[in-house]
Amino acid sequence: MSTIYVMEACNLYAGDHDPTKSKHLTIQELKLPTLQAMYADHHAGGALVQIEVEVGVEKFEPTFKLGGWDPHLLTGFGLGTRLKDVFTDYGKIIDHRVGRAIEAKAVIEGRLGKIEPDAFQRGELMGHEYAINEVTHYQLWFDEKEKIYWDFYTNSWRVDGVDQNSDTNRILRIPGNA
Repeated sequence: MSTIYVMEACNLYAGDHDPTKSKHLTIQELKLPTLQAMYADHHAGGALVQIEVEVGVEKFEPTFKLGGWDPHLLTGFGLGTRLKDVFTDYGKIIDHRVGRAIEAKAVIEGRLGKIEPDAFQRGELMGHEYAINEVTHYQLWFDEKEKIYWDFYTNSWRVDGVDQNSDTNRILRIPGNA
C-alpha cells in the first residue's frame, strides 16, 4: 500500500544523550550523509564500449545548521580536540496515509570539521552551519528497524540487518566479525 512519509520535526544531540547537549531549541537544518557509490571507468582491451564499475562508497559528510551561537560546539571544533564525538539525530516522521508518527534515528561518529557563520544582519537570527567530517561510524534507523549500519574499524556494512560484507571479512579474517 503506497503512502507518503514526511519529516515534521527533528532534534540533534551533539555529544550523544547528555540532556544538556540537546539542540531542539536551535536546530534549523539537518542533512544526513549522501549515500553515493564510487565508480571507476573500465574500457576492456577488446571491448567497443566503456563501462563503469562500482568500487566503493563515497565518504559520509553530514551537516546541520543551528540558529544563534553555540559555545559548546565552538570548543569541539577541529584541532581543539583530537577526539571524535557521537551525534545522534532524531526525526519525527508522519505516515500520511494513516497519520502514524514514526521515529527516524541516525547515529554518527565523527569530528566537527567546519563551522560556517552566517553574515550578521540586523533583525535576522544569525546562525552557524556545521559539518561533521572524519566520519567512521553511521547508523540509520526507521520505525525502530536498522536500515543502514556501517563501521570503519570493524569493516561492518549492513543493510536491513543483512551483513553485506561477511564474505570479505571472513576471507580477510578481519577481527570483530563472525
